[in-house]
Amino acid sequence: MLKKSLLLIAFLAIFFSSITIFSQTEISAYDFLRVDPGARASALAGAFDTYTEDPNVMFYNPASLSTIQYSTISAGFGKYLQDINFGTLAYGHKFQDKGWVGIGVKFFDYGNFDRTDENGVSLGETFGATDFMVSLGYSNYIYNTVNYGVSVKYIFSTIAEYKSSAYAVDFGLLYLIPSDNIGISIGVNNLGAQISSFNETREKLPLDVRVGFSKRLEHLPLKFSVTFSKLNEEREKLIQHIKSFSLGGELSFSENVNLRIGYSNEKRQDMKLGTSLGISGFSTGLGLKFAGKYMLDYSLNSLGKIGSTHRVNVGVVFK
Repeated sequence: MLKKSLLLIAFLAIFFSSITIFSQTEISAYDFLRVDPGARASALAGAFDTYTEDPNVMFYNPASLSTIQYSTISAGFGKYLQDINFGTLAYGHKFQDKGWVGIGVKFFDYGNFDRTDENGVSLGETFGATDFMVSLGYSNYIYNTVNYGVSVKYIFSTIAEYKSSAYAVDFGLLYLIPSDNIGISIGVNNLGAQISSFNETREKLPLDVRVGFSKRLEHLPLKFSVTFSKLNEEREKLIQHIKSFSLGGELSFSENVNLRIGYSNEKRQDMKLGTSLGISGFSTGLGLKFAGKYMLDYSLNSLGKIGSTHRVNVGVVFK
């Protein structure tokens, strides 16, 4: 018990120190790590940190791995802007009585580009660009309602013949109150450094300190969630620390059909063109379950006049 209590204290120390010591405003490398990987999370605008029994949550909070009852795998594909394609894979498994382990993979393919000289004249060649991340996570519970988790990431990026790599660690805590259907999470994501860079200049990773909350309503089959991200980034005013928030709602028509909607305040502000916002920052999606173990999820995210993104995930629960 003492060992587990010390682990909790150590994590809280890392969490709160990250807000001050690692505060940053610089542009970071590997920004693809911030992109919502799965269809379910994307439909909820990323307000996903407190969700359970889904291996994709390890991309947000590795502590959620210890809520998985049966081994589960989920694979996804997405279409981003400018014909950018990306894929994800997440797997969660209980390892005997030692805890839960998870594997997460995220891959981005930016397509081919024409190589030109400094004057913009085509050289008759093309080159590609890709981003890749693989993570290995571990999770367990401290008390019956407090889950903790950690994941280690390897990150690799290429542009033409140039390469860059990095390592990072995610920490997470998930506190569940089953009697009130409440979940509370805190996490530190992408804490690490580059191993090698594209040039001699080392870049920072997109460190993200996050806090999440969710509540399943008592008299309505709706789960409401909110996540505050980028709490570590420097702001001119204290109130601006909470401007990067996401809201999500998952309405369950039955055990097999779920409708989702989300709102990202940061994306809405970033996508503002002139005085027009449209429906930028809003998202929606649908989740279906078949035969009690097969899952299909779809999401649509609006980026206003710039366009929209689509994601599809398929999953299997091994009962």
